[in-house]
Amino acid sequence: MKTNRRDFIRQAAMGAAGIGLAASVPEYLYANTGKDLFFKVAVSQFSFASQFWTGKLNALDFAAKAKELGISGLDYCSMFFADKAKDAKYLADLKQRAADNGSYNLRIMIDGEGILGDLTEATRLKAVENHYKWIDAAATLGCPMIRVNLEGDGDPKAVATAAVDSLGKLIEYGRKSNVDVIVENHVGISCNGAWLADVMKQVNNKHCGVLADFGNFCINRTKPATNDIAGYMATKCLEEYDKYKGMTELMPFAKGVHAKSHYFAENGDDPETDFYKMMKIIKTSGFKGWISIEYEGGLFKMYTKDAKYLDDYAGTTAVKNLVEKAGRMA
Repeated sequence: MKTNRRDFIRQAAMGAAGIGLAASVPEYLYANTGKDLFFKVAVSQFSFASQFWTGKLNALDFAAKAKELGISGLDYCSMFFADKAKDAKYLADLKQRAADNGSYNLRIMIDGEGILGDLTEATRLKAVENHYKWIDAAATLGCPMIRVNLEGDGDPKAVATAAVDSLGKLIEYGRKSNVDVIVENHVGISCNGAWLADVMKQVNNKHCGVLADFGNFCINRTKPATNDIAGYMATKCLEEYDKYKGMTELMPFAKGVHAKSHYFAENGDDPETDFYKMMKIIKTSGFKGWISIEYEGGLFKMYTKDAKYLDDYAGTTAVKNLVEKAGRMA
């Protein structure tokens, strides 16, 4: 029997992942309808992090899972296939899976390859070289860009100078295979919107830009008790940069956007971020590219067992619907 999209969303929300919802599914899990959007919808592989880390999903399943949720744009995370950057057969399979599902490979988000804003030149150059294999992998997958992190300890101006140097080398290498380099406001000093915008002005290259993330503007965070994802997730943000100011500063350089959410109010809105305000900022900037969903509540659910968090699939669907709703109202 054929299953329509509304039935699928209901089954996904109620079903295999066991999110503990009652017989009545919140209305915000149903798809929105209405006028065309000014952007295209993608999803970050990190939205399914709890599934990848528990072995319920393999990285090769990403495109098919995104298609089930009605999403065609794919943001890959290097951490989920960290040992495959030079594996030609694996990358060819990953590319074929995307093609089979009618998906678009947008970028690989790179983590754990060194500090590109390090003030020690030898350390910084090693980090740059560590990223080369991912530029090659992106070219193989047909991704037009990779996402990198900029961080470093010391005087902000000195870190910016170091970061500009690193980006210049990565851009030069990427040009050989038509792969751009973009930076997410993700960790440390890069969460300061004005600082990252200034770095982009210094780089001043059309093959570089930012991946502007709704939820990554914490500029001062407690130190993790353990050096792993569980330790990081237990940290607290002590000081946050104004996220609406930050998005306004970053959007002129945006080659992508991450719509981040953790949990939802009863009406489906995000209690931490005003999506309606964010979407107006994005639309006003003239951005017409891909907005990628990055739902982290499934990971919180796995570690905290808190019922306020939806599982990966229902949460991703809820963010998608909220983004589309807010986008239509922008």
